[in-house]
Amino acid sequence: MTHPTAAPDGAAPEREDTHPTRARAGTSRAFAWMLVITGAAGLLAAWVITLDKFKLLEDPDFVPGCSLNPVVACGNIMKSEQAAAFGFPNPMLGLVTYAVVIGVGVSLLAGARFPRWYWLTFNAGTLFGVGFCTWLQYQSLYNINSLCLWCCLAWVATIIMFWYVTVHNVREGFLPVPRAIRSFVGEFAWVLPVLHIGIIGMLILTRWWEFWTS
Repeated sequence: MTHPTAAPDGAAPEREDTHPTRARAGTSRAFAWMLVITGAAGLLAAWVITLDKFKLLEDPDFVPGCSLNPVVACGNIMKSEQAAAFGFPNPMLGLVTYAVVIGVGVSLLAGARFPRWYWLTFNAGTLFGVGFCTWLQYQSLYNINSLCLWCCLAWVATIIMFWYVTVHNVREGFLPVPRAIRSFVGEFAWVLPVLHIGIIGMLILTRWWEFWTS
């Protein structure tokens, strides 16, 4: 839908394009704060894990504070090969990427408006993040056989930011989807991250059911 705007004398009124496929888009303050909060949660998790990793390198007998029992054992995660999937400790990647997310959120709070390519690139980054977290979740549950609470915090933060960035791009028309899907995510955006996190929670519950119920 378009709306006429004021024009000079004798000139045809200009029209402001408000179609959802417009070239640039800002966001609500709630969305911006979501990015800041989830980015800060992920950054906190990455920072704590990095510090504990350094302590573990200095002292192989060091026990991280989040190692609470045979299942919730952060030390087992940090000592695993999967903890350095790219040749360096995974949380170092988080220190960079979560800081970027915070920067995007702060920019939006300041009134920034980004073009379509920016939002799609940002969405691709969050897709990589949630995909990497999914791989780490599988490794944690079925190969390392341990959980890290700080890792879980990072997983939740990444899942939330991915789904809400995706929903934002669908609402703005940056991701072409059928009208029915756009209407659904517009009304029930919260369902997607809740369902995703709920599935992971059920996998964790069933993976160590005997331990949790003993």
